[in-house]
Amino acid sequence: MAREKFQTLTEPMFYILLSLREECCGADIMAQVSALTHGRVVLGPGTLYSLLDSFQQAGMIRETGVSGRKRSYLITDKGRETLGAGYRRLLALTEDYKACVGEEDPR
Repeated sequence: MAREKFQTLTEPMFYILLSLREECCGADIMAQVSALTHGRVVLGPGTLYSLLDSFQQAGMIRETGVSGRKRSYLITDKGRETLGAGYRRLLALTEDYKACVGEEDPR
């Protein structure tokens, strides 16, 4: 059985939605994701704009403005729900890890 498209958020998906809690354009999103992850997650423009289009089509974000080629976006209630579900999934994974391995340093 195929899973729903946004049932499990990838890291780029998670951080894009997290960034869009405030109105942002693409360049701002890329900078925020890099800053939030200390450079661990780097979004290329192809990935970013493809995901923004998918999120917009799914009603998870909305376009808030256009100035020339610059487009701004903001998360919707549906996007917040999806982001919250992704966060709760990560918490569950963490708890499962702790239950199996304990609090030891995973390095």
